[in-house]
Amino acid sequence: MPTFRHGKNVNVFIDEFDFSTYFNDVSASTTIDTAETSAFGTSAKTYVVGHRDGTVSLSGMFEGTASTGTDEFFNTALGNATKALVVVAPEGHSNGAGAIMLKADDTSYEVSSAIADIVQASAEFQSTDAVEHGKILSSGSTVTATGNGTAVDNGASTTNGGAGFLSVPVNTRNGNITVKIQHSADNSTFADLVTFTVVSSTTKTSERVEVASGTTVNRYLRVNYTVAGSTGSATPVVAFTRR
Repeated sequence: MPTFRHGKNVNVFIDEFDFSTYFNDVSASTTIDTAETSAFGTSAKTYVVGHRDGTVSLSGMFEGTASTGTDEFFNTALGNATKALVVVAPEGHSNGAGAIMLKADDTSYEVSSAIADIVQASAEFQSTDAVEHGKILSSGSTVTATGNGTAVDNGASTTNGGAGFLSVPVNTRNGNITVKIQHSADNSTFADLVTFTVVSSTTKTSERVEVASGTTVNRYLRVNYTVAGSTGSATPVVAFTRR
């Protein structure tokens, strides 16, 4: 029997911000160009595929608080040369859950209101490297000590690299945190696959790291944390997409 999910558990992370409580509708679209190759004598049209493309659209509630609300973020992001890092977790932010990821431009931001309703906001992101599907590798729990996450089993290795995403929307730790994605063929011996830039004390940040095309990514993936300092915690969101 299929296992369905309720939409109330969706999480949306953009750069170092958790916008899950601001939006109530999200859609991700992936497309691919097709060029027609039909010729005389064929009985049906034929095509070859080209570039992949995709968008993510969000809609929900307007919030105008300086530095933390949707209004300031999306006004700044609109047309910004720095690409936004978007992670949508349709099943929620939990280990092994599905993730939709993209590096994208914010191409639209709209605010609307009606006399009988709350002020609403919507935005659209245009991918610059396709919309990719992968897995969440972090549990959603706070991190306070050095250790490893639970490995996620892909069923088999892959051989064409991928990309790792990191978002740290909450960080009160008074020391640096090093976040890595590690892989293993047997769920016993792990090696580093992705090492993100060190997360400085109390810093909120985000990053995307490419794993080169042609690189073998072993069957099992896990997140590894090296945590310095003595007080506070962080809640990193870590995801990986295979290619």
